[in-house]
Amino acid sequence: MQAGFAFSKLADRLASLGELTADDLDLLVDMPSTITHFSPHQPILRHGDDAAQCTLLLQGYISWQDPEASNGQITSISVPGDIADLQTLYRPRINGNLIALGPAVVAQVPHRFFRELAARSPALSRTLLLMLLAEHAMQRNWTVNLGSRDALTRVAHLICEIIVRLQSVGVAADFRLSSPFTQSDLASACAISPVHANRTIQELRRCNMLQWQNKILTITDWSGLVRLAHFDASYLGIRSRRQDARPESQRSTNADIALA
Repeated sequence: MQAGFAFSKLADRLASLGELTADDLDLLVDMPSTITHFSPHQPILRHGDDAAQCTLLLQGYISWQDPEASNGQITSISVPGDIADLQTLYRPRINGNLIALGPAVVAQVPHRFFRELAARSPALSRTLLLMLLAEHAMQRNWTVNLGSRDALTRVAHLICEIIVRLQSVGVAADFRLSSPFTQSDLASACAISPVHANRTIQELRRCNMLQWQNKILTITDWSGLVRLAHFDASYLGIRSRRQDARPESQRSTNADIALA
């Protein structure tokens, strides 16, 4: 793993949400963290735990799941650069199960670091708040997705959101990515059966909107997928043009880290 990779992923995510100076981002360089690799479907946090650190996703995908649901209902998905449990800065008790969807690498960062950041930099304090607000906006949209859209639109909308979130941190620029989920995971995220999820993906293939082969998802008609999903990315709070204040030597690449 390259030194500073955890810092760079957090910098990417924060800079996608708010305007930060090089001095602000310098405060992230000495971020203390414990790097951990997780296997597919391995728990990261369990319902009822008390957290003293935040979970920053570096690579792969992780999800919150309903601990009461027998089918492992997925209630949100995190992409690289996300802090999946930022709310534990204010409420340490974990309300749900945080699970690796596939092989995942996370950095666990002490709460005290984020409190010190907020005290030292008003811009970083505001951007962390924007991150938390973006999470709430995504959760509201998740509710709308499940409550008022048909299966085809649900799946298309979820894929559009994940693509935009990945692109905001420099991933999937060519609309090609490691699949965030299996078709069973997709069924759990969209509250449909695995058979229905498979049929939905086949329909998107027939419409020439995507390909899904060997765990690689490729969007072949982005404009068509956006129209089908009625997707408007404004709720994500991502800045339309992000200026990266970090020196070139500190910017990450997709090959910075290898999954176990």
